Amino acid sequence: MDDEATSPLTIDLVDRQLRLTRQATDWLTSAIARVLAPLALGGELRIAVVAAPEMARTHEEYCEVPGTTDVLTFDCSEPTDGPVTTLDVDIVVCIDEAQRQATARHHTPERELLLYVVHGVLHCLGYDDHDEEAAAAMHRREDELLELAGIGTTFARAPDGGHP
Repeated sequence: MDDEATSPLTIDLVDRQLRLTRQATDWLTSAIARVLAPLALGGELRIAVVAAPEMARTHEEYCEVPGTTDVLTFDCSEPTDGPVTTLDVDIVVCIDEAQRQATARHHTPERELLLYVVHGVLHCLGYDDHDEEAAAAMHRREDELLELAGIGTTFARAPDGGHP
């Protein structure tokens, strides 16, 4: 068996703007590990928390789309024929967008950032959100993983904080 596939997932979270408290950063890192644990992934997951101006620059540079977005995922893994068991991923998440969405959904920005990271990882596992049916399946899986970790439904939360 491949040693890399059986090694634990290393999570490196960097808050470039220093807008998260140490407690929030620690919670987010721990929550990412808990939420992704059922997927039994090894490898490396590098997350950069950035503000809207940096996200907008990155979005335009790599996707040729002007304006900011919530999450960008850069899968550095070698293509595989079978299921993905090892990650080599850079994820960029926008703290400003997380704060806007968290306010609308009545939860913390850290919980919203967690959703963005899970979303990015699921992209690396073959999930897509480019059509309505695929997006619904992807968001159901996000919320399922968040529920399993004891965090609870996050994407499907209604703007009033309840469930749609």
